[in-house]
Amino acid sequence: MKKLSAVLRGLYIGLIFLMLYLPVMLMIVLSFNESRSAYEWGGFSFVKYEALFGNETIMEALLTTVVLGFAAAALATLIGTLGCIGMLAMRKRVQKTVSTVANIPLLNADIVTGVSLMLFFTAIVGRMNSVTLLASHVTLILPYVVLNVYPKLAQFDPSVYEAALDLGASPVKAFFKVMLPDIFPGVLTGFLLALTISLDDFTITYFTKGQGLNTLSTLIYTNRIRGILPEYYALAALMFVGVLFLILIIQIVNIRSAKPQARGDKQRIRR
Repeated sequence: MKKLSAVLRGLYIGLIFLMLYLPVMLMIVLSFNESRSAYEWGGFSFVKYEALFGNETIMEALLTTVVLGFAAAALATLIGTLGCIGMLAMRKRVQKTVSTVANIPLLNADIVTGVSLMLFFTAIVGRMNSVTLLASHVTLILPYVVLNVYPKLAQFDPSVYEAALDLGASPVKAFFKVMLPDIFPGVLTGFLLALTISLDDFTITYFTKGQGLNTLSTLIYTNRIRGILPEYYALAALMFVGVLFLILIIQIVNIRSAKPQARGDKQRIRR
């Protein structure tokens, strides 16, 4: 019975992974198909990738997506890290309240956030533009930064920072020399997660982008009537590989940051 149960569990998990990754693997294989048809194999070729990099419209949308993602992630990481530091100076009850409020947007539907931001910027600015798009992305990804940075700051010993101040370091120097190295894994993880979410977003972008401004997601949605262009196979394959690379970096950072913490816990137990 135990062997049968183990086999069934393995088959069940394998089926889940098959359903998740088989379409992606098929898409990657089709990106190397010389034929424009998805139902016949015309031979191995990079023709779709050549068409992708030769398409100025897609390249412009790709550049917009990447610049927007890095800019929004950098601003959200800066604001979120400073906000988390400010939360540490609050009372415990206030910290919990602020932390709970900061996590609410994670549960909110993207379409609700997108429409709310559109109405807000329409009333304040009058029309959508690149600034409203950047501000909307920062609003979207900021809670994810707080979610990663705040637990690392909660583990930080404030007495170390105070000792650095007593030894003559300025608050800024003490932050960069003492506090930041300790919480850096959380900051980096928050930045990479925010970047991934920003690159992948469609709903917020659709409601808050300016006229004539397109990211990859909105461009593909706009051109959906023309069907699936051959370039989209190559584009989707590259995006999947890029996101997978970011996820691997996040996991490596988390593993490396967990090892010193585990060693410290063992030393405390021995003492």
